[in-house]
Amino acid sequence: MYIPPLFSALRQTFAEGYTLNALRGDISAGLTVGIIAIPLAMALAIAVGVPPQHGLYTVLIGGSLIALTGGSRFNVSGPTAAFVVILLPITQQFGVGGLLLCTAMAGVILIAMAVLRAGALLQFIPYPVTLGFTAGIGVVIATLQIKDAFGLTNVAPTANYIEQISALTHALPSIQLGDTLVAAITLLVLIIWPRFVPKIPGHLVALAIGSFIGLALNNADISVATIGERFSYTVDGVAHPGIPPFLPSFMWPWEMSGPDGKPLLLSFELFRQLLAPAFAIAMLGAIESLLCAVVADGMAGTKHDPNGELLGQGIGNILAPMFGGITATAAIARSAANVRAGAFSPIAAIIHAGVVLLAMLFLAPMFSHLPMAALAALLLMVAWNMSEPKHVIHTLRISPRNDVLVLLTCLSLTVLFDMVLAVGVGLLLAAGLFIKSMSDLTDTASVSPDEHDIPDLPDSVTVYAIRGPLFFGAAEKALSVLRKFNPEIRVAIIDLRAVPMLDMTALAALSNVLNDYQKNDIGIIFLGASAKVRQKMHRAGIGLSHSKISYVSNFAMARKRAQSWLDADAGVEPSTLDDDTASNTNPPTAQH
Repeated sequence: MYIPPLFSALRQTFAEGYTLNALRGDISAGLTVGIIAIPLAMALAIAVGVPPQHGLYTVLIGGSLIALTGGSRFNVSGPTAAFVVILLPITQQFGVGGLLLCTAMAGVILIAMAVLRAGALLQFIPYPVTLGFTAGIGVVIATLQIKDAFGLTNVAPTANYIEQISALTHALPSIQLGDTLVAAITLLVLIIWPRFVPKIPGHLVALAIGSFIGLALNNADISVATIGERFSYTVDGVAHPGIPPFLPSFMWPWEMSGPDGKPLLLSFELFRQLLAPAFAIAMLGAIESLLCAVVADGMAGTKHDPNGELLGQGIGNILAPMFGGITATAAIARSAANVRAGAFSPIAAIIHAGVVLLAMLFLAPMFSHLPMAALAALLLMVAWNMSEPKHVIHTLRISPRNDVLVLLTCLSLTVLFDMVLAVGVGLLLAAGLFIKSMSDLTDTASVSPDEHDIPDLPDSVTVYAIRGPLFFGAAEKALSVLRKFNPEIRVAIIDLRAVPMLDMTALAALSNVLNDYQKNDIGIIFLGASAKVRQKMHRAGIGLSHSKISYVSNFAMARKRAQSWLDADAGVEPSTLDDDTASNTNPPTAQH
């Protein structure tokens, strides 16, 4: 059994030699990315329906473990926006405990994928599918932020996107001036700041300005909701606003609260209900992490170990929930910032987790003053960047019609239903359209005397040419031409030189055609079949019951074989035929 490598990225780093300059680069990158991760981790935790400290726990535990054990030198893992559409429904239905248990189950699936070497298979997911569900996720995330951005009240959780839009519309009369001003100013700073001062993270400046405005508005008796008002933690029976300024403690996921506020009751039914979302988490986590690793490799000129990265992601997502961490995966924006800041090894991602730890221990009281509207504005910008509207529009303009259909289908299903359905339908649609395109490339045509290289071919001999792969989507259509033979024809030469492969459906269809030819005493000569194609036909026993079938390599041999059969039918002694290894009247015995 294959065992994926553990600590592969870290071992690769030290094998190349870890110098003092490399350490400086890792420290600089870790500090930069850590500062970026703090508000994002809290905002994304709130977006999936859990208190903000769970996002920090995810970076602290999951981010450091994945960096330590994974296969990418530059991936930075933690909560990501892509998971909001999957995790929020889990939280609403199963509570925090159900979310953490589902995350741990996804970690087990990720390790199984690593053992099965599934890392290389994910590259076969079509780009329109990835772009479609990513853009759809961006739309959903943006919609989810409307409530906090405008301070709307009485917006109940809804089952689907249409109901959500309806609920938001009905809640518009409850719009709050203070929250709206904070969100608008924060969003404006997020847009403008990077254009003029790109070296200082714009979201930090935006959140600082938003917090200052929120504090000023609250002092002026204009209400602005903050983290401290929305969330609290309990110590010795006393409730405190904001997030706890201490490390998380170990707790089994099922000991956390369920949808009714009580610990979950483990049962087979619970695992059954969580299996599908756990698989969705694992698939999306694998896709996003490996895409992120590819991007980082392209920036740094390195090469990651895909199965080693899946193993690290699995370990991180199994252990993080035991300390309150939600789903973690590699984040493209943070990983890219990691490379640009001078990272050399996974130690940079471990340092970034240490920055989050220090912030939790020493800055937790300050976080309680962060306005919810400012965090909503931050996620609105994340959603815009994630959906890439300009890129989507450009892709729709230049892509083939089939790819456009797949992209729009995935985008629509992600928004209206969920990402799992979108990816499933998108893959099936892409596969179906690909099969249709490939089948259109396969055809069988009768070759006229002017088109083949056989001089003086008797009128009772005809030539067919099959072009393209013979598989289940094309076999019946391509071989239907062979069924329309002229009763005066005694020998059919079938040119297989342009057939790269054939599957069982094609073999079965070809056997049926040969049976029809046998009933009419028509000989078959297969010309130019590749070694692989001929081997498959031999193993399938093509022609074993047919008295007139032969495999030849060129037109000259085909003419001699056809003439010898015609002479034999006419009672003329056939001439000796020098054929290749498959020149006998019947093909070699099938190999089983």
